Amino acid sequence: MPWVVFNLSKNEQTLRKVKERSEDKLIPDEQVSQSLLKLFRVLLGSHGSVWVAQAHLFRRTASQQAHCEGHAVSGDDAMLQSMGFCIDRKPSTLPFAGTGVFVTKGFVPKGATVAMYPGTVYQPYEPILLQSIRNPFVFRCIDGVLIDGNDKGISKMVFRSCSGRDRMGPYLTSDTSWLTDSPQNPLAIGQYINNCSNDRPANVCYQEYDVPKSFPIELRQYLPNVNYSLDTQRPMRCVVLVSLRDIAAGEELFSNYYTIVH
Repeated sequence: MPWVVFNLSKNEQTLRKVKERSEDKLIPDEQVSQSLLKLFRVLLGSHGSVWVAQAHLFRRTASQQAHCEGHAVSGDDAMLQSMGFCIDRKPSTLPFAGTGVFVTKGFVPKGATVAMYPGTVYQPYEPILLQSIRNPFVFRCIDGVLIDGNDKGISKMVFRSCSGRDRMGPYLTSDTSWLTDSPQNPLAIGQYINNCSNDRPANVCYQEYDVPKSFPIELRQYLPNVNYSLDTQRPMRCVVLVSLRDIAAGEELFSNYYTIVH
């Protein structure tokens, strides 16, 4: 809380501007879904083939193996093909900010889904004390739902455990590769986007997104979120980052830690 109060006073002007702008930049959940589905289908393979994604679970012939490898698409290639841009982690341009996220290729139009905030999803009544200790990656949604985007320590172990628990037969329902240096879903690095300042205004904002029940089961393997509790009845909560303006290659992404679009 002291950190929030101190930085809120420093960023009061930026906060006011982003609040005013973010209300105008809200995109419907259907548009977020369309962007994710387009990317995930390219990652999955030709025409969203379940076989390509799940082939490692079955016995394959040499020709089938070659078929699967022929359809393999890197995260960058898939993102550039389906969304028209790529993002990646690099040292931030902000002094002492550590890692940041940059647009590395292509062009991001205003109102595009630019990144996702990965992590374990906790309902307001669920325990997160141990995971939250010295953890700067715990994101709080408007309704009190928390997303732990830390890719190290106990947070990493909890996510892996919950992800393995939620497998549905041959189908994975979440992606654990965001915990590594090479996430198969290239959007799943949103937790590394740095906070804006008066000199570096926000060019993206956070938006809550509940995954619809109609989301194809074979594409859920690319979702970088998992519920902490198995019996959660609510839709899977995700948070995406949406561009507030056109963003060119080479620019760093900046959000506002105090602004969430519901």
